[in-house]
Amino acid sequence: MKIKSQFAALVIAAALPFPLIAGAAEDHSAHSNMRSEAKAGNSAQDLASGEVKKVDKEAGKITIKHGPLANLDMPGMTMVFRVKDASMLDQVKAGDQIKFMAEKVDGALAVTKLESSK
Repeated sequence: MKIKSQFAALVIAAALPFPLIAGAAEDHSAHSNMRSEAKAGNSAQDLASGEVKKVDKEAGKITIKHGPLANLDMPGMTMVFRVKDASMLDQVKAGDQIKFMAEKVDGALAVTKLESSK
């Protein structure tokens, strides 16, 4: 039985990706720092520019004609976004120039920060 269990452990280890085996004891504390830096990176310079085309308060959505969204690797286009907080829609109207941050929230794109460019 001992030989069978050792063989099974060897087969499982061989099936794992090499970095997982070799780096099992490595320090991974840098990962949490990367997340903090990414969140800290949401400065005014990171906000995309856009023009509000439509505000649908009942649906909690906003249509924006926007430039590239660097954080989502998305080119400029016009699209509908959900908003993280419905009160954001009270700040804008069609035709307004805005700066905003869009992110994936629960699998859908949502505006998480919104500023008027006035």
